Amino acid sequence: MRAPVSVIIPTLNAASGLPACLGALGEGLEAGLIRELILTDGGSMDETAAIAGAAGAIWLAGSAGRGAQIARGVAASQGAWLLILHADTVLEAGWSKAMLDHIKSAPTKAGFGQLAFAARGAAPRFVAGWANLRARLFGLPYGDQALLVAAETLANAGGYPELPLMEDVALARALRGQLVPLGFTALTDAQKYETEGWVQRGGKNLWLLLRFFCGADPAALAQLYRRSDRSS
Repeated sequence: MRAPVSVIIPTLNAASGLPACLGALGEGLEAGLIRELILTDGGSMDETAAIAGAAGAIWLAGSAGRGAQIARGVAASQGAWLLILHADTVLEAGWSKAMLDHIKSAPTKAGFGQLAFAARGAAPRFVAGWANLRARLFGLPYGDQALLVAAETLANAGGYPELPLMEDVALARALRGQLVPLGFTALTDAQKYETEGWVQRGGKNLWLLLRFFCGADPAALAQLYRRSDRSS
């Protein structure tokens, strides 16, 4: 029986965090969970491609934009299940068992991890706590919490949204009622929060989310997001 999961990671100059992300996938290989690893790149100029090659990953290159990159990876995947993972996120020990148990017990449901930041202090705990509460109460996990979804379930929801921003939120809305927490921890990089400030970064993300819910154009929101990143 073939391993069930295609791991899809969108990348763009991800060399700094990618080795740790890929290293954590080892337990999934040992558990017979991972069928293939797909890195879908948006034009990296660093060592991302070399790291992908050393890991034996399938390499897809194309235009930048996380939604479009992930959609390319989905189109190329062969697994019955898809694990969509950010390159700066590390799955903590025990994740493979949580996913295997979910695949066996809830084949029509999608699942996500509990967010934690690679930083100490009250601010990281508060921001992560709010994100986890939002995911549980409103079914709105972000992409850095990792998403496990059956390929058929994703196809029935309309496929992966090819949006330049809020693609993870759009998918969560399409999967409303089909998302459950899986009990593993997704440890994500905190550099942008530490550079910009935890309150400022969290407030900006919330403001963008509210504007998206009010019907703002995702392309315009993406431009605003990139401008504020460059200025911080």
